[in-house]
Amino acid sequence: MKRNDLLTPEGTRDLLFEECAAKREISERLTGLFESSGYSEVITPGLEFFDVFNGYVRDFPQEMMYKLVDGKNRLMVLRPDSTIPIARLCATRLRDEKLPLKLFYNQNIYMVNPKDSGRDDEISQCGIEILGGKSDAADFEALVLAAKALEMCDEDYRIEIGDMGIFAELMAEYECSVELAVNTRSWIETKNLPKLDEVYSSENIPETDKCFAEAFRALPRLFGGVEVLEKAKEVLHGEFFDKKLESLEQLYEDLSKVIPKEKIRVDLGLLSRKNYYTGIIFRGYVEGYGQPALSGGRYDRLLGDFGRDAGAVGFAVNVEAVARVLLQKSGERYKKHPNVIVWSEEPVLALKHCTELISAGYCAVNSVLGTIEETREYAKAHGIKRIDTAEIDGKIKSEEV
Repeated sequence: MKRNDLLTPEGTRDLLFEECAAKREISERLTGLFESSGYSEVITPGLEFFDVFNGYVRDFPQEMMYKLVDGKNRLMVLRPDSTIPIARLCATRLRDEKLPLKLFYNQNIYMVNPKDSGRDDEISQCGIEILGGKSDAADFEALVLAAKALEMCDEDYRIEIGDMGIFAELMAEYECSVELAVNTRSWIETKNLPKLDEVYSSENIPETDKCFAEAFRALPRLFGGVEVLEKAKEVLHGEFFDKKLESLEQLYEDLSKVIPKEKIRVDLGLLSRKNYYTGIIFRGYVEGYGQPALSGGRYDRLLGDFGRDAGAVGFAVNVEAVARVLLQKSGERYKKHPNVIVWSEEPVLALKHCTELISAGYCAVNSVLGTIEETREYAKAHGIKRIDTAEIDGKIKSEEV
């Protein structure tokens, strides 16, 4: 039998030294931002009942969840998403709290991703949820806070906005099989233009459905500045789409007053695998990481699925992804070496001197080696420049390495 005790599971990895320091700094920056903006922290269980992610609106793909059973043989999952448990929390323990609720979290999620996809199965997330309130005001606040979060992590960021409601409305009007609807969503999300052009070519589509075919082919191409919304009006017709495009244009104009325009992009092909999103959807990118470092959007039916009817919006930052970018750009600052290593024949004297050094602002490490010679070798190997020896008579002898 192959032993796995020396391996980490696929999709996971050990974090070492400066990686931990960078991750901690990003978490502290984000939680500080959210707390100072009036958000309250919550933590949901790492283990949840499978049923939490198996409702009409919250239908999370089974193949993406890590499953197990509890002591009563009930099906459980490792938390694959933070938004759904917070919606449950809002509808249960926080049911009597007056809306809007502004909450933030800093916790891990666990998802089964395709192997060789470049995605981690264990992801550290720090994010916010605005539950209730006026939708356009809440959307604007969430997007501004998302931009601030990205900027605090890396100045070279970009934020993309779209609207899930556009694709949902097109699919509601277009009569096709469930399989084709799912595939179309995937082709648009991945910008698989050749496949869309093939399936929705004029030869394959009846005359009555040509307007839908044109829209599906156009959505992933509608990417860029605010001018994209004018182009969208050529393929999206009707009062519903007019209002959606007008709302997106207003949101873009409002955002451009607080965020540089060059950092904002419109993407009408922006979709999500999560079924609960109903309106505005957005993603954030930082230089040096090819996948979204931030994702979020509006979900107006999720809380109602738990019995409390209210709309909401939120986003999550992939903390480890941003920490990796931080390390690439300023990794040296996270390589910490103690200033001094202290050795003594009497451990009490060594630890007492360490305490004094730490109080004076030094980073001091206590040597647990048996001889001063071993301590010198250790100091050289770890880049420690000074050795203090606490002698029996109470004197301190210092030497440079």
